[in-house]
Amino acid sequence: MAQGVSGRLLRLIVAVALTTYILYRSDPSAVLSAAAGADLSLIALAVLLALVDRALMAYRWIALLCIVDRADRPPLTRLLEIFFVSTFLGTFLPASVGGDAVRAYSLSRDRVSGSEAVASVFMDRMLGVASLLLLGVAGIALAPGLRSNAAVVSALAVTGVVCALTLATIFSLRTGAWVAATARLVPLQRARQMADGIVAAVQRYRHFHGELTGVLLASVAVQVLRVVQAYCLGRAVGITAGLPVYFAFVPLILLVMLLPITINGLGTSQAAFVWFFGRASVEPPLAFALSVLFVGLGIVGNLPGGILYAMRGLVPAGPRPGAGGART
Repeated sequence: MAQGVSGRLLRLIVAVALTTYILYRSDPSAVLSAAAGADLSLIALAVLLALVDRALMAYRWIALLCIVDRADRPPLTRLLEIFFVSTFLGTFLPASVGGDAVRAYSLSRDRVSGSEAVASVFMDRMLGVASLLLLGVAGIALAPGLRSNAAVVSALAVTGVVCALTLATIFSLRTGAWVAATARLVPLQRARQMADGIVAAVQRYRHFHGELTGVLLASVAVQVLRVVQAYCLGRAVGITAGLPVYFAFVPLILLVMLLPITINGLGTSQAAFVWFFGRASVEPPLAFALSVLFVGLGIVGNLPGGILYAMRGLVPAGPRPGAGGART
């Protein structure tokens, strides 16, 4: 318990320190001036697009529950509640990892096996990362200057390896067996059993090509919407860079924001926006203002879950007729 609290405190300290440093380097008065003069109509358009991308994100996760027997799936209304509330709670947890954990735990309390719950969230995350990889590679083509940057190329390479390993685990029995054998090295028996179950659940996706393709396309659509959201926000604060610049940089920035080293990507997003958009000659105050608005937009997009949480909370559903007990 104390370790968890200390970890959250450390991430909060890192987030505040990094944000403060980037703000100091970006000239606070110029940042405030840019934010104060923002075009509210463009911000409103970005908010609308954020709500659309949340709906797509809910669709793709629910589609990934294809590996769960229909009799064991919670009702659609409950699934939507779990998704939106967990997304809201993820606002206050490390990057997106915390929200994923809440979603998997909540689903497992609704008579879905723990391994299937974790597998659905894992695949949702990995297909989202794969969509960022696809746009990131396209972004390199739009910004040739990034090809010589070792950090950018290495990040894309590592992401590609992780995605390739995930695909191999799904479609290759040999790779799946190797991953399962590696997981059995975990010292705790309970953890080994869970790892075996998760690998088996992930491998069941090999029978659902159509669902995986649909979710990947939805994930790409989500990332495209986020690029357009950033473009609207950038235009709102006076950034004149064209849309191709956003397609080049925003997917890479989103990969940085996934790193679970701060709360909700605070700090890392500011550093990434200022650094990347600096490559396009965008002044630091404008890039910093854009980063704050972008993080704020994510919070606004999560507010529907906050309303549900305030009204009902995230509580385990009662037993459903014909459903067995919670499984692992």
